[in-house]
Amino acid sequence: MITKKNIDGGNAFDWGFTSEQYAKYRDIYPPELYERLRKLGVAADGSSWLDLGTGTGILPQNLYNPKAEIVGVDISEEQINYAGLTAEKNGLNISYIVSPAEKTGLPSHSFDCITAAQCFQYFDRETMKSEIRRLLKPNGKFIKIYMDWCLDDGIAEKSVGLVKEYNKKWDIGIDCEKDMFDGLFDGRVTENFYCDIPFTRESWHGRMCACRGTLASMGKAQFEKWSAEHLKMLSEYPERFTVKHRIYITYFEL
Repeated sequence: MITKKNIDGGNAFDWGFTSEQYAKYRDIYPPELYERLRKLGVAADGSSWLDLGTGTGILPQNLYNPKAEIVGVDISEEQINYAGLTAEKNGLNISYIVSPAEKTGLPSHSFDCITAAQCFQYFDRETMKSEIRRLLKPNGKFIKIYMDWCLDDGIAEKSVGLVKEYNKKWDIGIDCEKDMFDGLFDGRVTENFYCDIPFTRESWHGRMCACRGTLASMGKAQFEKWSAEHLKMLSEYPERFTVKHRIYITYFEL
């Protein structure tokens, strides 16, 4: 379990509880994001790449290059287990390690690129600043990624509102957008763009199950009530639809 005073009012959450849904329903990054990451040198031939907070390994698996050395790190053993099983099933040579991002124990100056997607807000920021600089090779690049639904999208707005009814401590923002623009790393560059992500009623429900405000932190009875209510809400929508998202990429080079 993870508890942070600045997240959800200190309410505990555990991403391990969401591993099955996370692996199945959160593989939703759009092709444009992968194209931009490749242009930034992620998983380039002959390079070494570390993905912090890798979860179920979505980024390494979708950007996989057999000519690159790829390592994924996450504090959740359950998430790493799913990542490893998926990589093995698909014949992907990716090393996955259970470890806090702040203290990986990996050799200094060993990575050309380090990424952190949807996770930097959970880390100790100042410790991570030192650890990232320790791990990067000279001229190495750190890339921070954040993607979230837009609340001017009707389905997203109603779904988020329903989670808040059942879990009032859930802080959907936790200032992630501001985090992308802060001064933690000198010389940073930030890009952002919008994208309509396709879903079915099942996959959107699964996506909401895999967020911090539901399975990761709700009790069983609370979750079951929310889930039934959310499925009822979604029955009023077409089987297929899109949800508007905004994607941020912040990066800097040593």
